[in-house]
Amino acid sequence: MVNIPKFFKDGEPHPNRIVLPLLPLRDIVVFPFMVAPLFVGRPKSVNALTEAMNKDKVVFLATQKKAGIDNPGEQDISEMGTIGKVLQLLRLPDGTVKALVEGKSRARVVRFLPEEEFFRVELERQAEKELSTAESTALMRSVIETFEEYAGLNRSISKELVTNVTSIADPSQMADTVASHFSFKLEDKQRLLDTVDLADRLPLLLSLIKMEIEVFRMDQRIKTRIKDQMEKTQKQYYLNEQMRAIKKEMGAEDDLSDEIREIEEKLKNKKLPKEATEKVEHELKKLRMMTPMSAEATVVRNYIDWILSLPWSEKTDVADDLPQAERILEEDHYGLEKPKERILEYLAVQALVKKIRGPILCFVGPPGVGKTSLAKSIARATGRKYVRLSLGGVRDEAEIRGHRRTYIGAMPGKIIQSLKKVGASNPVFCLDEVDKMSMDFRGDPSAALLEVLDPEQNFAFNDHYLDLDYDLSDILFITTANTLPDIPLPLQDRMEIIRLPGYTEVEKYHIAEQFLLPKQIKTNGLEGKKVEFSRNAVLMLIRRYTREAGVRNLEREIASICRKLAREAVTHPDRNEFAVGEKSVPKHLGPYRFRHEQVEEQDQVGMVTGLAWTQVGGELLFIETLLMPGRGQLTVTGKLGEVMQESAHAALSYVRSRADHLMIDDKFHRKYDIHIHIPEGAIPKDGPSAGISMCTSLVSALTKRPVHRDIAMTGEITLRGRVLPIGGLKEKLIAAHRGGVKCVIIPKENEKDLKDVPKSITSQMDVRFVEHMDEVLGHALIAREGESIFKNADIPLKIPIEKDQPAERAIN
Repeated sequence: MVNIPKFFKDGEPHPNRIVLPLLPLRDIVVFPFMVAPLFVGRPKSVNALTEAMNKDKVVFLATQKKAGIDNPGEQDISEMGTIGKVLQLLRLPDGTVKALVEGKSRARVVRFLPEEEFFRVELERQAEKELSTAESTALMRSVIETFEEYAGLNRSISKELVTNVTSIADPSQMADTVASHFSFKLEDKQRLLDTVDLADRLPLLLSLIKMEIEVFRMDQRIKTRIKDQMEKTQKQYYLNEQMRAIKKEMGAEDDLSDEIREIEEKLKNKKLPKEATEKVEHELKKLRMMTPMSAEATVVRNYIDWILSLPWSEKTDVADDLPQAERILEEDHYGLEKPKERILEYLAVQALVKKIRGPILCFVGPPGVGKTSLAKSIARATGRKYVRLSLGGVRDEAEIRGHRRTYIGAMPGKIIQSLKKVGASNPVFCLDEVDKMSMDFRGDPSAALLEVLDPEQNFAFNDHYLDLDYDLSDILFITTANTLPDIPLPLQDRMEIIRLPGYTEVEKYHIAEQFLLPKQIKTNGLEGKKVEFSRNAVLMLIRRYTREAGVRNLEREIASICRKLAREAVTHPDRNEFAVGEKSVPKHLGPYRFRHEQVEEQDQVGMVTGLAWTQVGGELLFIETLLMPGRGQLTVTGKLGEVMQESAHAALSYVRSRADHLMIDDKFHRKYDIHIHIPEGAIPKDGPSAGISMCTSLVSALTKRPVHRDIAMTGEITLRGRVLPIGGLKEKLIAAHRGGVKCVIIPKENEKDLKDVPKSITSQMDVRFVEHMDEVLGHALIAREGESIFKNADIPLKIPIEKDQPAERAIN
């Protein structure tokens, strides 16, 4: 029995309070029933043990919160600790004390009492709540089974200890005994000591033991793997040394020495930057010290090979013959004036300055308009080599910048690989489909391209694999994309954007005549035959069998006809002439696949011809409006986008605000439901440019005045009736010309864009410019004889439309 001094209050002993000297512990937690040796050297701790030995040999053992504090204060010591009995005390010559203590029971510090020589504390002993027999048995069984599992893995746990733990009947003693034999973290041990309630302490102990089992198993797996790897490395080293000894006895040549001499010769003849030369020499020095068959030697050899194989100073002569370059560009492509002009400007500056950084161009346009082939043509015109890198689907930054050499199988990025392939440092470098890149957890390749395509940075491009600066400033970079919004804005800012719109019918006809027909006739073996496609046959292929911005499908249809002609040529060897006319096209290709809208045959109320832009060209857009008895509900159908629906609401608001001026019943919105529909409802439509068309259709339906069938219109409307500019004017006017429209109404601010429209189109149509919706209505609506469209206004002057002279739609 341990005689523990009682704490007296008002002369009466407190049942659970005691006063004891406190011994602060570092890096150890003493549990009840645990015997532990302690080395004590701090003066206060030695004094506390002396005080305990002078009385009942009882001391309070509490762990410091931070072990690094030499002179802990009251706040640095844990509240919960263990009342312990000093079993032995041995004073050492250096002044320190070795003590053997045994934990007895838990106690909590109530307060610190004044004492200079050591810590004296008032304690409150902690009473444990007893568990039910079933709960206690279940928890004890789980802890013992888990402890036995750990003992089976860890050989340092003796069988005697397992037997002793199993024989303990008291669950509290069993839990503390098991906890004292584990190397838990100090914080976890203190948590176990702080947990007085057995219902919480036993599950906590169980979870900590299971965690220790997992950690122990993982540690064993790591040790086994390292051991196997070391044995394999030692075996390889032993075999390599044996092979070297055999080669030496046989007098075989030292392959590594020959390889090093070859590298030194290449280095001597190669013109490298100073940094690259020093890097190669450093790597060679390492290579000489390695065994030829080691993995590291292979990595070093590959690295040196990459540096020596790159075109650091090898360049091709850039052509400065402008007439020759212009002739080549015209030979390869029809139209595309802006990109051709930009390349010729670059060559002119190159001829004057002699040294100019390569431009960074971005060709943006729909598929099939010749962006990639134009890049190849530019390389031919400038006398440079051509290399192409497709970026579609690239999502790893390392594809651009390479992998660091620490990775197995590391390689430079695609930029450096392409330069090695082309063998020149100033090629035309086509980065195809730059808008098709994506990003994931491996990085953003578009961000890596920022350095490649920045003229202020790319003279010192640093590939992760090479870890050397490489000059990309002499390269003429050309990127291609289908849509501009998919390219990040910082990347757009580094490039000169050149838009390649879809080809017009005129351009498609000339491309087919000059390029596609001769190519397919030769490809299909008809070069020795006389094959003629009539103009109307080519136009039918363009209008009725293809609907695209480029000419890829047109080439496919021409190829299909040529194959059928080739079959006929084989079947009838004596036949040398083949003519493909307008009537024979359906025989070869079957029924028409597409149709183009034509103007209505009669002027109708509520029917307006609008103009739309698509990626494959312009289209006529018919807008219908019907009135029905109702309460003013506006219905808009035809799979219209949000912007187009808002234009319909803006048009209705304008009409309501101008009802009196337009001589419309100002209560119409309470009497009628309005339905605006745009046919071909399966095709999504959006954009603000149909605003004036919907407004004209609405006014026509409300005033019962028909709309000129020969007029088409495009423009955005505001609530005040202003007509705002639109885009895609060239394609829209071509569609109007193709559909038989004689007069087109466009915003005044788009007058400047007419210069981009072929004169063969504008010369055959009456183009009228408007700034306000009243002007549109004055041109489009047909007033009854002697009446005005507007209240208190004269009949607006209209330019007459020659109905007896149909618009000529010939290809000039």
